[in-house]
Amino acid sequence: MSNPAPDAKASRKSLATLFFCTALPMGMWSVPLANVFNAHGRGHLVPWVFATTATAAFISPLFVGALADQKHSPVLLLRWLTAATSMALLLTCGSLAWGWSDAVVLICAQMLALVALPAWSVTSSIVFSQLHDAKVQFGPLRAWATGGWMVGCWIVSFVLRADASLLAGVTAAGLWLVVMTLTWRLPMIPPGEIVQHRTWKQVLGLDALGLLIHRDHRVVFLTAALYCIPLAAFYPYTSRQLHDLGVQHISAVISIGQTTEVVVMLLLSGLLTRFRLKWVFLSGIAICVVRYSLNTFNTLPSVVFGTFLHGFAYTLYFITTQIYLEERIDPKWRVRAQALLAMLMSGVGNLLGYLGGGWWFDACTVGKTTDWPRFWWGETALTALVCVFFAVAYRGRAAKA
Repeated sequence: MSNPAPDAKASRKSLATLFFCTALPMGMWSVPLANVFNAHGRGHLVPWVFATTATAAFISPLFVGALADQKHSPVLLLRWLTAATSMALLLTCGSLAWGWSDAVVLICAQMLALVALPAWSVTSSIVFSQLHDAKVQFGPLRAWATGGWMVGCWIVSFVLRADASLLAGVTAAGLWLVVMTLTWRLPMIPPGEIVQHRTWKQVLGLDALGLLIHRDHRVVFLTAALYCIPLAAFYPYTSRQLHDLGVQHISAVISIGQTTEVVVMLLLSGLLTRFRLKWVFLSGIAICVVRYSLNTFNTLPSVVFGTFLHGFAYTLYFITTQIYLEERIDPKWRVRAQALLAMLMSGVGNLLGYLGGGWWFDACTVGKTTDWPRFWWGETALTALVCVFFAVAYRGRAAKA
């Protein structure tokens, strides 16, 4: 028997805390990762380390999503995932500190990706399961996650002074255990639809691919994957460009993008009420075109302002996508829908983005000097193509009337 649901006030507080604490260690490790690997002589592995997340996305999110929808409480799964993430992150940091081979470092990074990646989609599904009106309630709650990411960046830059140190990863590993303890404060949410005898497709979560039959669902999912290809360049290469521009507290500067995320999330319910979903989606991608074009100027003010626009570019498409899935897809598919989104974003999109971005970065770099205007013009052009695709392909409910 599941525990009784908490009252609305307590639920909002616990969900906000969960979002904040889950994003905190994510920001502490993801943002300085490229510089940490460079500092330990493994800069050549950065595209491949990011690609481990993409590889994991083809395996773990749908598998874990199917478990959460059909077998086990998502709260219990989150507890297991956060504990495993802490251990895997410590092992990854150790592999760098102890000078293990490139192959072993990548194996450790792959293990980390397999357990860390599903944690976010499971966390989101837990939050959605306790909301009465996702369009109104999700944005302000999700803003706490962005706040956690920002605080993680500030801790790395100003408290730990670890923008290129393994101390950032070790601290993040400890904070994942804090997230694990928070799961005991949540009600043990039952699976959406308990299935006793599951087919192999249900076990692997592949039945979620049936969601792509609906045209608009298919366009939203596919655009998310395509959009992630140029978006994958933001963290690894903006941090390098800022380093080349002489910035010291890189993680803190990049957190400016999360500041605007918070603002947009607080305003999102009003935007979704006043404007068609298509224009909210489209505006996010269009702003990303402007953001990357600003990076081509290769000056500190232009890169900082482009980073400032990140919150608009990310939130208006991807957070709106999560709300879209919650409102337009049967609740019994809740975790699998979010997991399918994670697979297409982190799997298809990020895999192509990290590996393709690494190839493009090498093509734009001679010796130790990178032609940043050329690099970012390439990413800008790719984002513009995604924008045009969505504008043409997505219909929306109004077009069916």
